[in-house]
Amino acid sequence: TTVYTGVWPGYSPGFENAFAVKVVGAMKFVDTVKSETGYSQGFIQASPAIAGELLQYKPDVVFTSGFCIWTILALVLKLWGGWRVVIVYDGSSPGVDYRDSKVRTGLRQLLSRFTDGFITNSQAGKNYLTQYLQVPESRIFARPYQVPDVAALLQRSQQVDLTTELLQRPVFLFTGQVIPRKGLDRLLLACKLLRDRGYSNYTLLVAGEGAQREELQAFCTAEGLAANVRWLGWVNYGQLGAYFRRADVFILPALEDVWGMVVLEAMAFGKPVLCSQWAGAAELIAGSENGVVFDPYEPAAIAEAMLQVMGQPDAWAQMGQRSQEIMAHHTPLAAAQFLTKVTDTVVGAA
Repeated sequence: TTVYTGVWPGYSPGFENAFAVKVVGAMKFVDTVKSETGYSQGFIQASPAIAGELLQYKPDVVFTSGFCIWTILALVLKLWGGWRVVIVYDGSSPGVDYRDSKVRTGLRQLLSRFTDGFITNSQAGKNYLTQYLQVPESRIFARPYQVPDVAALLQRSQQVDLTTELLQRPVFLFTGQVIPRKGLDRLLLACKLLRDRGYSNYTLLVAGEGAQREELQAFCTAEGLAANVRWLGWVNYGQLGAYFRRADVFILPALEDVWGMVVLEAMAFGKPVLCSQWAGAAELIAGSENGVVFDPYEPAAIAEAMLQVMGQPDAWAQMGQRSQEIMAHHTPLAAAQFLTKVTDTVVGAA
């Protein structure tokens, strides 16, 4: 297996040289329509040199990301190379589906006819593929494959010491970019509502950096939330596990998120989750057995979910156990076995 990419930040600690990587040209996303609360619309600019790489490598199966230019080239060149093409469509959301664009939808429908299979993390992704692109269900493989490795999240946990710090419980944890799409401003508005109602017996840990940080820190200071909200800044991936362990509940207020890997990371550490309904991973909050799904555009709904945690700490600890039980079916090994099954199926259909 070789991974071809136009962007390569390096291996995660503990996975050095675990697979072959070849950087082909440069790759970047070009915005055509910017969005403050969701994904910006645009296209991926990538090197056409991938064509020569594929013809030289002669793969049996190509897993390609979405409907980018590399996907088009892989589908055109399969006439010469004879390989199978599987499109990786992580999940569904307005900013990536382009349902309002007849041109994009038509092009995707055309490409889908020549695609041998699709993988998607979510049922929402499967529904988009079947309902909008008319892909037969027999060619769609839907189950979580973007899953965390707990060991990777704990690689540098010894460098984090939260045991001596007095954090008011329950401890809520947010991790992600501090940008409008992640909805942190809505979460802080919920914290303000709690303060107005006289509730201050909690801590919110914010792990992440972004353009909104200075503005939101100033908001916390002005609204008397500084004692409740602790800003951790950027946290190395190998240290995040220590913060997941220290938290009581994970919270994701994203306004748009195709998947939401952080939800699965929290669940892998046995944490209940308060999750935005606009995150694909909300599907794993099984009937409120391991958390609550809310509308992030309604800060009052977020505040109410946080109050449920404060009022029933023992019940929420049991929800965390349910999270871990669910994640027992979504391990890196299970994901690898899933991808192996997909490969065997599309090759066998040759």
